[in-house]
Amino acid sequence: MKQQDKIYIAGHRGMVGSAITRRLQKDGFNNIVARTSAELDLTDQAAVRDFFQKEKPDVVVLAAAKVGGIQANNIYRAQFIYENLMIQNNVIHQAHENGVDRLLFLGSSCIYPKLAPQPLKEESLLTGLLEETNEPYAIAKIAGIKMVESYRRQYGRDFISAMPTNLYGPNDNYDLKNSHVMPALIRKFHTAKQEGAKNVEVWGTGSPMREFLHVNDLADACFYLLQNYHDELFVNVGTGTDLTIKALAELIQDIVGFEGELKWDTTKPDGTPRKLMDVSRLHNMGWKHKIELREGITEVYEAFKKYEGAKV
Repeated sequence: MKQQDKIYIAGHRGMVGSAITRRLQKDGFNNIVARTSAELDLTDQAAVRDFFQKEKPDVVVLAAAKVGGIQANNIYRAQFIYENLMIQNNVIHQAHENGVDRLLFLGSSCIYPKLAPQPLKEESLLTGLLEETNEPYAIAKIAGIKMVESYRRQYGRDFISAMPTNLYGPNDNYDLKNSHVMPALIRKFHTAKQEGAKNVEVWGTGSPMREFLHVNDLADACFYLLQNYHDELFVNVGTGTDLTIKALAELIQDIVGFEGELKWDTTKPDGTPRKLMDVSRLHNMGWKHKIELREGITEVYEAFKKYEGAKV
């Protein structure tokens, strides 16, 4: 990429898109074009076509998606598959139609089979059944990977894909009805501490293992890939280390300073038993994460407290 390139960030106000925007600007890439969802409905084929024909971006980062945790994925199954397929189809196809040679598609670690060997290697895609609770979302993301791959093969486009592990950081979603596990736990422990509650309810058994990456590290990896990566196979982005949900809950409890007990609701789903990314390909290219988990959660919690205080 050149600093004067016009870069379209789809999903620029979300956690991932905003982090990538900040990372680009840090290195002087300021020719960034963006639209809110109110200004441009990415599920609207004609609107996306008109946008690309007018703006003619040189580079596209596709970070827009309908996302949520286990509950949201399981309840809004039709919306998750429809909206994500439409967003991907419209943006990737119009990028091709309007001569964009450089596109980065962001997927998710849920693309892998539920019982794939750990850690998850890129080559494990489509080797087994998906986790049932988020299957519609995963299928949409797999379709995006294959679309990027197919436009490379048929049209010679330098389109690439990256698959992040579980993310956290600025602009996360803290709504208990549709957030991911870390922001949900941060909110639960914070509220319990404020209210003097004796316990906090946590979903599942606490036994599943998860890997977490600060979104600023993901943004740095995306910047690195846009500058250096030109191969067909998508790239895992993560830390290469994980911990149990129980250990995560206890870590957040300690950071927040909640002194009550944890109550595990084992009637709620655990999801995939383990989702650890094999990040050896990215490490071998020369990129590695910088923000460790305790440091990252502490920073996020301090920002969350300021945000909550501002609302009062």
